[in-house]
Amino acid sequence: MAVTLFFVIRGAMKIKNISDYAIGNIVFSPVAVGLSLAASMTSAATFVINPGFIANYGFGAFIAYGLVFPIAALISLTILTKEFRKHGEAVKAITLAQWIGKRYQSKNYSLFMAFLSLLLITFIVLIVVALAKVLSHALNVSEMYVLTGIVVFIFGYMMFGGANSMVYTNTIQALIMLVVAFVLLGSGYEHFKGGIEGFISKLTAIDPQLVNSTYPSSPLFRDFYEIIFAQFIIGIAVVVQPHIITKSLLLKKESDVNRYLWVAAIVQGIFFLVVLTGFYARFTFPDLIANGVPLKNDGIISAYVVAAFADSRLAVFVGLIVILGLISAGISTLEGLIQSVSTTITSDIIKPLFGKHIKTELAYISINKISIILLAVVTIFVSYDQLMNPKLSVAMLAQNGVYAYFSAAFIPVIFGIFLKDVDIRAPFWATITALFVHFGIYYFLPWCVAEFGWSFGFFTKYLVGTVRNPAISASGAIIVSTAVGLVIHQFTKTKKL
Repeated sequence: MAVTLFFVIRGAMKIKNISDYAIGNIVFSPVAVGLSLAASMTSAATFVINPGFIANYGFGAFIAYGLVFPIAALISLTILTKEFRKHGEAVKAITLAQWIGKRYQSKNYSLFMAFLSLLLITFIVLIVVALAKVLSHALNVSEMYVLTGIVVFIFGYMMFGGANSMVYTNTIQALIMLVVAFVLLGSGYEHFKGGIEGFISKLTAIDPQLVNSTYPSSPLFRDFYEIIFAQFIIGIAVVVQPHIITKSLLLKKESDVNRYLWVAAIVQGIFFLVVLTGFYARFTFPDLIANGVPLKNDGIISAYVVAAFADSRLAVFVGLIVILGLISAGISTLEGLIQSVSTTITSDIIKPLFGKHIKTELAYISINKISIILLAVVTIFVSYDQLMNPKLSVAMLAQNGVYAYFSAAFIPVIFGIFLKDVDIRAPFWATITALFVHFGIYYFLPWCVAEFGWSFGFFTKYLVGTVRNPAISASGAIIVSTAVGLVIHQFTKTKKL
C-alpha cells in the first residue's frame, strides 16, 4: 500500500488533463509497459477463479483455460496490437469507444460503444470478489469488511494516479506475480514424483472424469465445441477489451512495440500456466471439503494456499508472498478497468452529452473522480450480492457481461484495422447483431426450451440447466456478427462501385 501510494502521488502530480490520466505523459520503457500489459491481462480469474474450475473438472477445464484460450489470446494480441496502434496514433484516440467513433467518423457510434463499456463493471465485480475471498481466508476476517476495504483503497487511489502511476504499480505487481507463479507451479512438485503417469493415476483415483479431455456432467466443459472451438473464438476476441488493446498507446516510439510484445507474451504465458494449481488443490482436498465445509469454486485456491503454506515459519512467509501475488493479480487488472471505464464515462459519455456546460480540463478531472466513486458504490452492492448468492462462480456474471462487450466491439475493431472504405452500416449492424445473438442464446433460447420444449438439435444441451456457459453465446455472437458485417460490407462496397 505504501509503495502504491508513492507512485500514485508521483503520477498524480504530472496529470494536467484527462488525456494524461488515460494514456500518461511519461516516456515508459517497453519492458515496463509489457509487464504492465501482462499484469492487466492476468486478472484474479487466472490466479484464483479458473484454477477452481480445474480442481472441479480436471483436464477438460485445463485444455480450455490453460491451452486453447491462452494460445488464441496471444496470437490475437500480437496481430492486432501493431495495427491498432498505427490507427490509434493517427486518430489520437485515448479510449476504445473514441477510437471506433473517429475511425468511422460517428459520434453516435462512439457514444453507443461507451455505454456498452459499462458492461465491464461485471469484470470489476469478479476481481473484487476474488480479492475478498483471498484476503478474508488469509486474515480470517469477514468477507464484507475485506470487500469494503479493497474498494475504498483501490478505487480511492485510482481517482488520482491514472496511467502515469499504473504502469509503475503494474510492473511491480507483475514481478511479484512472476515469483508467485513459479512458487505456485512448484508447490505441487511432489505430485510428479511418479511422472506424468503417476500424476494421472492419482487424479483417476479421485475421479476418473478428471483425466478425460471432456467432462460431460459439467456445465462448461462437456465437449470439444465448448472446450476448444468456443474458447478459441473467445481468446481471439478478448484482446479488444479497452484495458488491453489500448495499452500499446502508452509507447511513444514505434521501435518499442516488438520488445513490448515479447515481454508481454512470455510473462503472460507463464501466468496462464498457474491454472495447473487447480490440480494440486484437488489432491489436497480430494472431496473438495476443508475443515468439514464444502469448498465453493471461487474459494478453492484460497483454501489451498492457506493449507499448503502453513507448516512452518518459512512456509508461512512464502504463503504471505503467494497471497501478495494473488492480490497483485487482481489489483493490476482492476486498476486498468477502473482507469479505462472511468475515462470512457468522462470522455465519451459526459463530454459529448454535457460538454457545452463544462469549460475547463480540471472540471473533467473532477468528473472523472466522481465517476470512479459511483463505480465503487455499484461495485460494492453487486459484489456483496455475488458473495451472498453465487451461481457456481462469480465468473458466470463477469463472463456474461465482458463477453457481450467484446463480442459487440470485435467487428468494429477488426474492420477498422484491416479494411478500407468501410461503410459504418457494416460494423454498426454487426455490433447490434452480436448483442442480440449473445443475450438471445444466453436468455431467450433457454426460456424457449424450458417453456415450450423446443429443440435446437445438438445445441439444446447448452441451453439447459441453472448454469449456462457464456462462451457458447459469445462465440456464436462473434461468428454470426462477423457474417452479418461481411455481407453488409460487400453489399455497400458493390453498391458504391
